[in-house]
Amino acid sequence: MKKIIIINGPNLNLLGKREPSIYGNTSFLEFFANLKEKYNTITLSYYQSNIEGEIINKLHEVGFAYDGIILNAAAYTHTSIAIADAVKAIQAPTIEVHISNVHSRETYRHLSYIAPNAKGVILGFGLQSYDLAIQSFL
Repeated sequence: MKKIIIINGPNLNLLGKREPSIYGNTSFLEFFANLKEKYNTITLSYYQSNIEGEIINKLHEVGFAYDGIILNAAAYTHTSIAIADAVKAIQAPTIEVHISNVHSRETYRHLSYIAPNAKGVILGFGLQSYDLAIQSFL
């Protein structure tokens, strides 16, 4: 059975409450429950942290044991060379995901340190971006 983990970065624990005009009204835990039901033939895990080092530790922990990682590093996408290096150091293919189209937002969001080390990038499809990332591993 394939093992895929979704790792979300800072402030994504506030989905459903935070800027609903950008991120929607659904909490990630509600959405994740639907994903688990839809993809019941794979082992689908979820982890969220607002702390850069904890995200790096999780990448190290799962990066040699999982078949795929879906990473929404949120603001760390644009600032964290350390997370980018962690993605580069592990074996599991990583898909970078964003809920919004970061290229239609502030200029500083256009740079991703993670993208050069990712298998691919999916952005701008709302929470559906995660679903598309899962499909890319199947």
